[in-house]
Amino acid sequence: MDFGLPKERARLKTLPPFGEEVREGRVALTPQGVRELSARGHRVYVERGAGEAAGFPDAAYEEAGARLVSREEAFRRGEVVLKVARPTQEEVALLRPGAAVMAFLHLAVAESALVEAMAAKGLTAIGYELVGNEGKRPVLKAMSEIAGRLAPQLAGRLLEAPTGPGVLLSGLPGIPPADVVILGAGTLGRAAARAFLGAGASVYLLDKDLPALEEAAREAPGAVTALVTQSRLERYVGFADVLVGAVAVPGEKTPVLLSRELLARMRKGAVLLDFAIDQGGIAETSRPGVYQELGITHFCLPNVPALVPRTASHALTATLLPFLLQLEDDPLRVPELRQGAYLLLGQKGGHLE
Repeated sequence: MDFGLPKERARLKTLPPFGEEVREGRVALTPQGVRELSARGHRVYVERGAGEAAGFPDAAYEEAGARLVSREEAFRRGEVVLKVARPTQEEVALLRPGAAVMAFLHLAVAESALVEAMAAKGLTAIGYELVGNEGKRPVLKAMSEIAGRLAPQLAGRLLEAPTGPGVLLSGLPGIPPADVVILGAGTLGRAAARAFLGAGASVYLLDKDLPALEEAAREAPGAVTALVTQSRLERYVGFADVLVGAVAVPGEKTPVLLSRELLARMRKGAVLLDFAIDQGGIAETSRPGVYQELGITHFCLPNVPALVPRTASHALTATLLPFLLQLEDDPLRVPELRQGAYLLLGQKGGHLE
């Protein structure tokens, strides 16, 4: 098959200490991944500069067997186009009719005009966030693990003065550590709990699923676990220095658990890390970006692993490549990829019905 690997161009404005903007620097295939596909007889068309932000030069792709092409060619030559971010209207126009596009699509929260444009072109749209089977989603799991491990780094920076209240996550002897409340005990929530505990914070993990909390208690001993109720939510949010949104419903919009009234009870200068923003966000005040509202610093950056593009690109390739290597002439013949399909040759699948 012919694969297209375009360069990502998504950017989001942020606040200090993250600079003026964060760009999407990940790439779906590293040169090692291209080498594996090329060895199977597949052709890979890589846009020049596609791997630069992740530390993979064009020469490495060329040595691996890729053909370096223009932006337009990377889209139009690909029977399967491998992206990271959801394609824009402009990028959909560049895709060949009937092609397959794979990315973190999150079409449940995409603009309807974009979905209709993809359907009108007869595209097969496969979301990495849904790829897998039997409840296992290896690509999403890898990104969730990265986001969770990044959480203390992000929170620590946002708590620093002058933009934050000047709080040290770990505290000091005689000075209590920061209180971190995590909503959601899935892969991301558990990874965040382990990382915050390692940073010396006090960690509270809430979920409505008791087995998930039992797993969290095994993985993150030292974290306080609690079944979520409205009264507990109000109490825990009220004392949190850091509030982490780690709730996810695969293929669906994230339920809004945090109202403006509830967030108004938080400590001034507190931090909300809304990792659910890819699927709409966990709070009424959440929107893509890094900003301050209600006296709270909101970190609502979609696809947080973009902050570590080299590591994340290696993880993407490691989890995606086993499925790509099973391809012959149709990605839908691979059950795990079919499971991730929002669109099948332009027809809406179960995830959009």
